[in-house]
Amino acid sequence: MLELVIDEVDLLDGTGAPPRRAAVGIGDGRIETIGEPGSLRGGQRVDGTGQVLAPGFIDLHSHADFSIEEEPAAITQLAQGVTTLITGNCGTSPFPVTDLAALRDSSAFLRPELSWQWRDLAGYAEAISARRPAVNLGLQVGHGALRIAVLGYADRPATASELARMGDLLGAAADQGAVGFSTGLIYAPGSYADAAEVQALAAVAAEHGLLYSTHLRNETDRVLDAVDEAIETARRSGVRLEISHIKAMGPRNHGKVAGILERIDAARAEGIDVAADVYPYTASSTTLTSRLPDWALAGGVRALLERLADEHESARIEQALAERFDGEIDPGGIVLANLPAGAYSDQLGRSLVEIAERTGRDPGAVALDVLREHRGTVAIVNHAMAAADLESALRHPWVSVASDGWVLSAAGDGRPHPRSFGTFARVLGHFVREQGLLPLAEAVRRMTGLPASRLGLTDRGVVAVGAVADLVLLDPARITDRSTFDDPWQLADGVGQVWLAGRPALGEQPESLRGQGIVLNR
Repeated sequence: MLELVIDEVDLLDGTGAPPRRAAVGIGDGRIETIGEPGSLRGGQRVDGTGQVLAPGFIDLHSHADFSIEEEPAAITQLAQGVTTLITGNCGTSPFPVTDLAALRDSSAFLRPELSWQWRDLAGYAEAISARRPAVNLGLQVGHGALRIAVLGYADRPATASELARMGDLLGAAADQGAVGFSTGLIYAPGSYADAAEVQALAAVAAEHGLLYSTHLRNETDRVLDAVDEAIETARRSGVRLEISHIKAMGPRNHGKVAGILERIDAARAEGIDVAADVYPYTASSTTLTSRLPDWALAGGVRALLERLADEHESARIEQALAERFDGEIDPGGIVLANLPAGAYSDQLGRSLVEIAERTGRDPGAVALDVLREHRGTVAIVNHAMAAADLESALRHPWVSVASDGWVLSAAGDGRPHPRSFGTFARVLGHFVREQGLLPLAEAVRRMTGLPASRLGLTDRGVVAVGAVADLVLLDPARITDRSTFDDPWQLADGVGQVWLAGRPALGEQPESLRGQGIVLNR
């Protein structure tokens, strides 16, 4: 007998097919039948007249592994219709743990609130499952975390034995259920790896059937070279490649996203399994240390702070930063988003240039002083991309929608990037309904069927008989993002109901029905 019937809906099944009027019957957590409106009987009935029913959205690029333990309700995600988060991106994951202090330093800008009561993926998954998360999680293991576990922050390629040890740790994570392996080749210590190291680990990932997600080695002047490197890694290793949050940063690089998409098309024509994802904003968000030269981070954040305390070393770093600010990176677009209490706490929302003008210093000197005063833990928003590039990416059929977010609470401090609150609603409201950039059915495919296919999931991401009943009911005329850069702490609007495995996940519900999310096991 059906437990739930969602009736009179405009069904978008996640394949890109046009909407059709339907009733969907659910039992035992899965979709049992799909019929004509009014044709199904049994259990609870939800009237979806005027609403769109779609698969729950799958966010291929999240950093919520650092926030879900503290905020398992994940309201910022459910309010957008997101039911599954894929974490461990950009080479950063909270496991494996050997040097806890170094691993914590590497993720400090995310302001994680973790118990750190684990050593590996299995222990992490157990700890998160105990918190009864309201969304599903798919865990990737980060290359940076592997490097910290084996080499620390050593600024050199791995030796053969170190590479073998990283491969063993990656294989162990795969055996414990990892869905992917990621690199953050723009971030230390991942940036210290050469192409051969990455290819070797990608081959291990391929052997285990993992997705390979990469934050490219460069997103400014050498972004096309970085794309070529990623595709060559996939060509040599045979791994499925996901190019994370494609972008071309800095005015002199605007327009290069077209070249990225051309390279993806050419690689696919060659038979290489490559796709990408993008968030619907022209600003990124990351750690301020990522704008420094790689060598300044050798030894980790604590070593950086020692260099900043040394007059000669600090001057070297400032000179290198000034060279990057001379065209490659615009310091006027780098805005302080979050940092621990300190001298610059009252400068949140201001750019390095604005702070420099107020204090009579150069932006580079300001950047280093902010890092000194806040112990190297500074999150930024970086306004640096072109709207035309973003639209090109959103139009491309092999580009999924993904957030790169990590804020799960509806209230907090700082000025976090609005992508945590509004990514999926922004695409559906602004780019689909208001701009007509792509059809609604295609936008839903980029949030459901496409990301599911990248992960090899066959029973999520679609509304089909036998699929898990992770579903979202939304109003296409009303869905919108409300979060802004100036006022980010606002939930999206227009999602009426969300179900995980057929059980309600959003809104008022009995305590017994809360926290239905699971840690996916590949």
